[in-house]
Amino acid sequence: MRAAARRTRRHAAARRPRRDVGREAADEIEGAEPFVLDVTDPGGLARLAERAGRAGTLRAVAHAAGISPTMADWRRIFAVDLVATARLAEALRPLATTGTAMVCFASMAPVIARVDPAPDAAAVLDDPLGERFLDRVREVLGPAVEDPGAAYAWAKLGVRRFVRREAVRLGPLGARVCSVSPGIIDTPQGRQEAENHPSMAALVERTPVGRSGRPEDVAAVVGFLLSDDAAFVTGTDVLVDGGVCAAVHTAT
Repeated sequence: MRAAARRTRRHAAARRPRRDVGREAADEIEGAEPFVLDVTDPGGLARLAERAGRAGTLRAVAHAAGISPTMADWRRIFAVDLVATARLAEALRPLATTGTAMVCFASMAPVIARVDPAPDAAAVLDDPLGERFLDRVREVLGPAVEDPGAAYAWAKLGVRRFVRREAVRLGPLGARVCSVSPGIIDTPQGRQEAENHPSMAALVERTPVGRSGRPEDVAAVVGFLLSDDAAFVTGTDVLVDGGVCAAVHTAT
């Protein structure tokens, strides 16, 4: 019962906007104003786009909102990590112009798991805003996708694939989009996953750079991708994992 109660509290926390985090982040950036919303709410995303449009030219978007396997069930994971990413991109697309850059957060999970969709699964995954998307995902991937870890890997693969298609849409507007796939990063969310998945410690031990990642490791890559220095980089994913995927998939 206690384990179930902990999981229920985590699910509830995943559904609530982190108002305190948003305000704390805004306090660290001169001139920033927080805008708190549920990324799965189309109305909230429309209000965000309207406010961004009134503020001026859309220059950079770092979409880091997401939930991990211990935080929700499989449907919620897909809804937040993949569907909401597509909805945000759709809401902001009319604001995209020359110099606009967007970075979406994926994960090393599909790389580690070697997730490789069959054509019918890929077709469903590539249509996150289609009708009955979650039901269609369940139909094409089967009951195994109800495991939160599996759902997370599939949803993040969907983000990587979405970015490739979005880059083609944004290119004629002069805008770019990429994704980053963090490995094991020392954040509260990462520590929560590590507590529930002891196998993550073994992955850290196999990481060629000899440690878990730090938030600033990921932030530096995101900053580059959003900068003019990355003006010729779009439609791709950058793996920020300290080399652990290479270690796992390289025969020794």
